[in-house]
Amino acid sequence: MTDVPARPPLTELAEEEQMFRDSVREFAEAQIKPLVHPMDIEGKFDVRLLRQFFDMHLMGIEIPEVFGGTGCSFFMSILAVEELSRVDASAGVVVDVQNTLVNNAIMRWGNEKQKSKYLPQLASGKLGAYALSEAGSGSDAFSLQTKAELRGDYYVLNGQKLWITNALEADLFILFATVDPSQGYRGITAFIIERNFPGLSVGKKEDKLGIRASSTCELILDNCEVPRENVLGAVGKGYKVSIETLNEGRIGIGAQMIGLAGGALNYGIQYAKQREQFGQSISKFQAIQFQIAELATELEAARLLTYNAARMKDATIPFVKEAAMAKYFSSRIAEKVTSQVIEIFGGYGYTKDYPAEKYFRDSKIGKIYEGTSFMQLQTIAKILLGDK
Repeated sequence: MTDVPARPPLTELAEEEQMFRDSVREFAEAQIKPLVHPMDIEGKFDVRLLRQFFDMHLMGIEIPEVFGGTGCSFFMSILAVEELSRVDASAGVVVDVQNTLVNNAIMRWGNEKQKSKYLPQLASGKLGAYALSEAGSGSDAFSLQTKAELRGDYYVLNGQKLWITNALEADLFILFATVDPSQGYRGITAFIIERNFPGLSVGKKEDKLGIRASSTCELILDNCEVPRENVLGAVGKGYKVSIETLNEGRIGIGAQMIGLAGGALNYGIQYAKQREQFGQSISKFQAIQFQIAELATELEAARLLTYNAARMKDATIPFVKEAAMAKYFSSRIAEKVTSQVIEIFGGYGYTKDYPAEKYFRDSKIGKIYEGTSFMQLQTIAKILLGDK
């Protein structure tokens, strides 16, 4: 009998992937790490890093080379988000939104004219944002109230969007509005909106608990004029654009969570080796050893879930359940890891002089944005139970 070759571990990387991961890690350690604390305190992302992201080709990872991107895999985007988030989750989410939401939406749903116009911009210097949420439509995303009225060659949009990541710096927005509120989700339509379109303005920037350097703002649409040709996909199909894009985006959030959890745990291990109590480093105490071992095991499980979902997406295998599992479990483990790392640091972990408390603050958002943990559980249950 011939032995069946064992499937390589999901965390085993091809040479190209390994080199890419290492280059992003080196960049994050050298260029982002010195800026993490001041960006967190000021609540502002250093625009010099944005330019470096583009120079390193991190903002168009999946965009085909013909449009100025690198033409790499979705998995490579996940590696980039993970490695950046090991140092700063705010940096990770900037790259995540660009690649897994904005670029993916245009690559999948854009027509050739839209792709030719916008993908080169997104690959070379234009930052994107994804505008779905509103004050009254969080988990119930399709109860949105922003309206789009066709007037000749333009749609005129009126409404307000909230919690929009990258909004302060963004040049392009994938924005959702309804052309007919009476049609429910069948009226929702996706639009590509440029920052300089008349009637669009960026409003209040939120003062957040975590990922403070990442801008989160409201968008105000006051008779905003959007050319008819900027409908993304088709009129009334925005719900499909949104659902299918967010399925991919959730894997990106999983990557952000395993990245920041890994960064926090690494600090915890280093500190445990250095901190001495009762004549020896605290890493010699079994309680600390078991705590670290358990956290590392659960983090590895979260990484496997995330990598598996990303590999499935690249292989065009249905991955909705796996994406939901990856986001749900990774955000849960990130909160646990970062919380217990604070305890390893003891009193120092509760101060801003050490990075543990920031990792903890940054982890909380993982259970909230791009679908709460309860929504992920609902998705998983529906698929397992065969509910429509």
